[in-house]
Amino acid sequence: MSGPPPSPGLAPAERSQAAQCSSRCSQQGDSIPSPGPWVRGWKRVLSGVETTLSGLEQLWAQRKRRFPDLGPWEPALLPSEKSLTEWPVPKLVSLFLPEFPVRPPQGQQQLKNSLCLPCVPPQVLGFVAKGSFGTVLKVLDCGLGALLAVKVVPKVEVLQRDSLRQCKEEVSIQRQVRHPFVSGLGGSWQGQRHLFTMYDYYSTGDLHSLWATVGCFSEASVSLFAAELALGVGYLHDLGIVHRDLKMENILLDERGHLKLTDFGLSRHLPQGERAYTICGTLQYMAPEVLRGGPYNHVADWWSLGILLFALAAGKFPLQAEKDHVAMLASVTRCNYEVPASLSQGLSLLLRELLCHDPFHRLRHLYHFQAHPFFRGMAFDPELLQKQPVAFVLEARAVLPAPAEAVPFQDFDCDLISLPAHPCPA
Repeated sequence: MSGPPPSPGLAPAERSQAAQCSSRCSQQGDSIPSPGPWVRGWKRVLSGVETTLSGLEQLWAQRKRRFPDLGPWEPALLPSEKSLTEWPVPKLVSLFLPEFPVRPPQGQQQLKNSLCLPCVPPQVLGFVAKGSFGTVLKVLDCGLGALLAVKVVPKVEVLQRDSLRQCKEEVSIQRQVRHPFVSGLGGSWQGQRHLFTMYDYYSTGDLHSLWATVGCFSEASVSLFAAELALGVGYLHDLGIVHRDLKMENILLDERGHLKLTDFGLSRHLPQGERAYTICGTLQYMAPEVLRGGPYNHVADWWSLGILLFALAAGKFPLQAEKDHVAMLASVTRCNYEVPASLSQGLSLLLRELLCHDPFHRLRHLYHFQAHPFFRGMAFDPELLQKQPVAFVLEARAVLPAPAEAVPFQDFDCDLISLPAHPCPA
């Protein structure tokens, strides 16, 4: 039996690795072997071993003092989980259900193949990003010859920051979205000490890296990316979702150079007519009504889009980030956002309408974009927009550094102590 073809988005070295994995699968046939080191490697990842429970024990003790009915800390299987896992499950696991089941969903073919086929284990190729709240890894699934992005978040951090509700909301939102310009969720599960979420991996990197490489974008490129983002953001708003962190770093580029809006860590469901008051996002992109602490709604995302397009077209941000939201609000209030004279009249008008301080007069509906002079002749149709690859994006890929050396997945430690300290090139 021949192995599955490698993903077209893989680099040559990664394609070679995937081919070797598929070849091993073919030579060993269809039979399912007895568990070996590679199986134990996956189980170690899923259960998050080699980390301490002390942080969770302390948090559980604090919660038990407030809620005596929580019961003991001792690991115990929940009735509904006895058929799903071999390792003892602490009662604390139930806090993360159902958004994070106790093992990868049966429907996730990538992980099913990795756990069942006689093949070498998946390999961690390096970091995609490492922040203060979780780490995203670039993973090669040898069974499918596909690249995945796996986000690993320690449970103790979720509870310490009291962000359980937002963590579950993020997964709920990404399970809901299905759009060509929005990144969806590949799967989510939990180990004893970590939460895992899986996404498609986009080898071209993010929009900020591209911007830092090429500088100012042509107006034709700005119009294409603006149309794709308008469609994606408009789709989210139609579902009652406000993103709240629209920025270049949260926009990925697929293998053909088109956009994928991602990172819903600050997003929330906000039904039409309701208002939010939480000050959150990235200072340089935050709308004035958000910096003031609300009330605000979905229209705040369009301000962020205006900041993003300004930076793409001008090669710089209209304002530098301040030390806190109070100083940023003062700076935003003083600025009138004069666009460079080199920009066309249509683009200047678009930026002024997006960067309107009054949210009631801000450009905020998809039909406003469709009828705007800057988009004259532009078809707001995802299929047509994606028909041709974005040439300058693909050319910029050639100057990116080579991928990091692979690390065997069975040697992977959820605390990421043994992996390189530098990000993996996209």
